[in-house]
Amino acid sequence: MGKGLIILFTVFGFLLNAQNFKVKRGIITLDGAHVAKISNKSSVYTFMDLKETPIYTVEFIDKSIVDSVRDSYIRLNRIYNQEKTIELDYISPSAFSGEEKSAVYTSIKDLKIIDNRGINIKNLDDLFKNTPKRKLDTKTKDAYITKSKIDKLNITVNNVGEILSNGIPVGYFVNLPVSFGSDDKITEKTFIDIEIYDAKSKFIGKYITTTKQLKTAGGKTFTIYREMSGRASVLKFPTYKAIAERMAILDPNFIKI
Repeated sequence: MGKGLIILFTVFGFLLNAQNFKVKRGIITLDGAHVAKISNKSSVYTFMDLKETPIYTVEFIDKSIVDSVRDSYIRLNRIYNQEKTIELDYISPSAFSGEEKSAVYTSIKDLKIIDNRGINIKNLDDLFKNTPKRKLDTKTKDAYITKSKIDKLNITVNNVGEILSNGIPVGYFVNLPVSFGSDDKITEKTFIDIEIYDAKSKFIGKYITTTKQLKTAGGKTFTIYREMSGRASVLKFPTYKAIAERMAILDPNFIKI
């Protein structure tokens, strides 16, 4: 059998498998039979039995980790036992599915907590006893490692451009605008680079406003902003704090934990 036919049958089989459930007016239908109900408030979806007794909720989380890297997952909670909340990956029947269909599809196909008999409480409870690990790609894993390092540094910038880590002065900015504020975003494109020095006045690197690039004294470069579309879009202009944090990652000798 040709490779093209194999791919075609695989896709066709997937589509057939993905179409055996429907969600209409809050009623979940599986293989032609009503099995559960669903309602939502914002990105939180409440799953109920056919008597409209709430059983569990699925909340969609989409957050920025560092730079343009984002993480999307669901938070699952049992209404009858809210001592523990678990975070899980989710799947969608297609690239164009909304959150509601993704929540139902994940419940049926991946988590197996909705079947032809309704909401399977045993399988739901088993998920909380043996929670599957999330499958993060390398880019997302690296972003969480970077964020952990940044969080430990606890960097702040005061109103005179001094950089502090856990309250201790570790460096400072030069070539700041007259209207500088520690929480300001760098919006001006000037030909004078904003430089960073450590507490001993050793040059660490600079932020080039025209290219939105950081460049260390050792020659490393990093574009702190890459324009993206949709939910993955990031702020166009970085804060001074964000620049100090990224410089600390680029040059581990700048700020040591």
